[in-house]
Amino acid sequence: MSTAAPQPSELELQIAPVRKGQVLAWASWDWGSAAFNAVMTTFVFTVYLTSSAFGGSDHASSVLGLALGIGGLLIALLAPVSGQRSDAGGRRKLWLGIHTGVVALLTGLCFFAYPRPEFLWYGAGLIAAGHVFSELAGVNYNAMLQQIATPKTIGRISGLGWSAGYFGGIVALLLVLVLFVQPVFHWFGSSTAESLNIRLVAVFSMLWIVVFSLPVMFSVPEVRRRRAAKLGVVASYALLFRRIRAIWQTSPHTLYFLIASAVFRDGLAAVFTFGGVIAAGTFGFSLSQVIFFAVFGNVVAAVGAILGGVLDDRIGPKRVIIGSLIGLLIAGFAVLALGNETYHLGGFTWPGAATFWVFGLFLCLFVGPAQASARAYLARLAPDGESGELFGLYATTGRAVSFLSPTLFSLSIAVATPLVASGQAQRWGILGIMVVLLAGLLVLLPVRPPAKVATAVVPEL
Repeated sequence: MSTAAPQPSELELQIAPVRKGQVLAWASWDWGSAAFNAVMTTFVFTVYLTSSAFGGSDHASSVLGLALGIGGLLIALLAPVSGQRSDAGGRRKLWLGIHTGVVALLTGLCFFAYPRPEFLWYGAGLIAAGHVFSELAGVNYNAMLQQIATPKTIGRISGLGWSAGYFGGIVALLLVLVLFVQPVFHWFGSSTAESLNIRLVAVFSMLWIVVFSLPVMFSVPEVRRRRAAKLGVVASYALLFRRIRAIWQTSPHTLYFLIASAVFRDGLAAVFTFGGVIAAGTFGFSLSQVIFFAVFGNVVAAVGAILGGVLDDRIGPKRVIIGSLIGLLIAGFAVLALGNETYHLGGFTWPGAATFWVFGLFLCLFVGPAQASARAYLARLAPDGESGELFGLYATTGRAVSFLSPTLFSLSIAVATPLVASGQAQRWGILGIMVVLLAGLLVLLPVRPPAKVATAVVPEL
């Protein structure tokens, strides 16, 4: 940082006092996005796509993993340009609306994914494309945080967004359960012919996204334009490499953490992305059972994030992240090793479903604190007035490796398929996720805690 007298941060200079209406409108977007993240991507529609109707869980899971891997590569390519527009183009809210609208449209088009093998790539392609635009919308959404928060409330308001996403997912999943999966009353949407009830979940999710995304478009003002020029793809990557070089020269452990967090955050995302798929394909959960697990899993993840935040302030974020990753590896190994077998120990019987309920919930428990403390770690390193730029790099590095877990998940299944009994290969996809989490842990171990890391100098745009 400069040796000149401290200046007010950009956040202090540009934002207005917190307005509760704007904060709630902002958090409402996260509540709405849960319909895609929880219902479509994690616990309902991807479970449908990997069912026997689409050619069997092993093949369909491999295709889904490949499609999401391709989507991850597209995110890595497009994120720098999207981030630049969000930072300086003066059209942050516009692009948030456009990207969210595309996500809603792609979600609605999933209605036409009929339960036949020839529609597998269609459905997987829509989910992967929706994932791309959801991430691009998230870049603008996260950048908007500085518009509605003050330096003293930014953490609390950010946490509100996280909790809104978790609880929005719970409410959406419960509505899907009572309206479509196990309807409490008969109506045309409860028909199982051609999986109409499940395909209508896509229409429900589309409407959920649109309705709860509207408040932010009306309540939060557009960011002012900071400069006329726009960077293209090549210039955006040139800026990215310039930032990396500057951080390497002034604070290498910040760069080490960015690399480590990019890897393990991809593994964390995969736990939720493929959790429902494994519950159904490997452990034989019905769709309603998957949804029940999802509700409990979201509650446990929220509790874990709260407890992790308390520990973070007491023992530091690095220890919380390391403990969480170790817990994830132990729980993941238990799911992989025990599988769906029933075990008898004396007079005690351990059913296969219990393996996923117990250790799957442990996975959810450790995901929350790892996510929260990763953000807290970087917040402690962010130079005054430049935190937005450093968090932009944080998001970009995360997107750059977002293909790892889906690709290794798919590859692990492909390798296991000829080696294990039919229908048993899917669970080996867990191994691919564990490899990513382990790699992130190993890269994180030598990184210094925030108190021992020099403040990075991030070049201006």
